[in-house]
Amino acid sequence: MKEDKAFFTIGRAAEMLEVHPRTLRNYEEAGLISPLRKGAWRYYSLRDIQWIECLREMVHEHGVSLNGVKKLLKFTPCWNIINCSFEKRKRCSAFFSNTLVPKKIARLVLPPDKNDLAA
Repeated sequence: MKEDKAFFTIGRAAEMLEVHPRTLRNYEEAGLISPLRKGAWRYYSLRDIQWIECLREMVHEHGVSLNGVKKLLKFTPCWNIINCSFEKRKRCSAFFSNTLVPKKIARLVLPPDKNDLAA
């Protein structure tokens, strides 16, 4: 089963996450998740489910509001917010499925200094 294939309805996703479907709608309204939409139907992938688990940890275990999460994600990856271990990060595909989370932190590459070349 592909992690990015969306095939769970909102009811099934809510059941898997042990939340009310309204909770998932609230996350979507806050701009924190973007399930695949086909008409009025929402479909969630395994990556979406993983991301929502992480999101719920930020909210319920670390006390960050939805608006707070949204603002923090503009500046830092989710693992910095909840202090995930390296082992947990290596297994987490949710991080890569969310458009609010930076995909890669660009490194500034400076041109070589002429003085460095002469040395």
